[in-house]
Amino acid sequence: MGVSRLDVLYRRLLLTKLFIKGWGKPEDLKRIFEFRKIIGDREKCKHLVPKDYPVYIDKVEDESDCKIHNGHFISPLEEIVPGVLPTESVKARFQFIVPKKWKKHHPVCIHLAGTGDHFFWRRRTLMARPMIKEAGMASLLLENPYYGYRKPKDQLRSSLKNVSDLFVMGAALILESAVLLHWLEREGYWPLGMTGISMGGHMASLAVTNWPKPIPLVPCLSWTTASSVFTTGVLSKAVNWRQLEKQYAMHTVYEEEIIRMLEYCGTDSFRMGQDFVKFSPGSFDLEFSNELLGLDRQERQHMGLRSSSLRSRAGGGNKQGSGKGGEVSGGSEHEQLDHMLSAVSSSGPHIDMLHAKSIARAASGDGSRGGMGQRDSLHRESLFFMKGVMDECTHIANFSVPVDPSLIIIVLAKEDAYIPRTGVRSLQEIWPDCEVRYLNGGHVSAYLFKQGQFRRAIYDAYDRFLQKYSSL
Repeated sequence: MGVSRLDVLYRRLLLTKLFIKGWGKPEDLKRIFEFRKIIGDREKCKHLVPKDYPVYIDKVEDESDCKIHNGHFISPLEEIVPGVLPTESVKARFQFIVPKKWKKHHPVCIHLAGTGDHFFWRRRTLMARPMIKEAGMASLLLENPYYGYRKPKDQLRSSLKNVSDLFVMGAALILESAVLLHWLEREGYWPLGMTGISMGGHMASLAVTNWPKPIPLVPCLSWTTASSVFTTGVLSKAVNWRQLEKQYAMHTVYEEEIIRMLEYCGTDSFRMGQDFVKFSPGSFDLEFSNELLGLDRQERQHMGLRSSSLRSRAGGGNKQGSGKGGEVSGGSEHEQLDHMLSAVSSSGPHIDMLHAKSIARAASGDGSRGGMGQRDSLHRESLFFMKGVMDECTHIANFSVPVDPSLIIIVLAKEDAYIPRTGVRSLQEIWPDCEVRYLNGGHVSAYLFKQGQFRRAIYDAYDRFLQKYSSL
């Protein structure tokens, strides 16, 4: 299946860059990775958010068909991992849109925001108000950290400054969703479920993995991991690779400490490495030079020394592999790389990363040769590192399986260029019994014209819940 031309065109019209400050503070990455080990296990974190966690309603607006409750609470992440959230994001804000007339029961769906969805008007207009009319269903709209009222003052629109910001956002939303689910239960609403579109769908998926009860979930236009979004999807072109590469080359902490904290080593850990080798950096339309990277002569020498050192640790300083890497001499360059990549599977994840880095260098020739080969190698290493950290914090397989996956309906666009699915484990493999529905077209067209299909999936998931758990 091809990709949507509209997706590609729309991305080209947006000129903003992502991760302009780089990877984020190494200490923040370490703290989030350690917390991921807790929040990825439902049993370990079931008491992190008390059932009576305080939630406040600040104002109630009376509309013709509903009441809109504006509320807030303090994000639990601020207490659990202090200082990792920006000051502006500590207070979580939400809108709770309640129908004046219920049709049956008191159902509520929590909607998490997709990329660029600031404040509440978009979700309120396109999803919440129609759901009141069609199904008599209430909606709770939670504002993402780094967005709307919670956006840091020095952040430009939706452009997260650091890669680590995305992980902080995800950790905060998992905990904040638990706060709201507990609160809704206390207030007597039932059944409860979650949804979201694009990034919002993925965040909703992560949140549901943490909830200790059966719950309907409808992630729309999202899939198994965010790694493919930022390495092979059209959003990869918005990533500030120059800054990421410069930081990765200059600071040894990323390869010497951060990589060794990565735990995800599923069957798709480095399956996409073959795509990186074959299609990057040319596929990203990037021109690399030392001047563009901002590296002076001394920095380049330092980078070259680190490359040689890492090569010796990752599998030798020449083109002869060792251990599982096997022999890579002979045959075409791509055949050698495919052979090496196929060997990166069952070893420890940080060893996988080291093998992957040596593979990246093999794609460009020996790193000691310098020049364009070394710069290409640095770009590929940064891609592998991006995939590693993204999988660690966003891959669904790194989190508990929801209590009842049969209540999950996933809605995908067949030609989605934002959410690549090639080389990524299927959600159906990770969540047995979930349902996947496919829409014609791409990401943008589905968002603009298929909201009714998203709502239909929500109603179906709730009906399925009532059929199985009506006695609860």
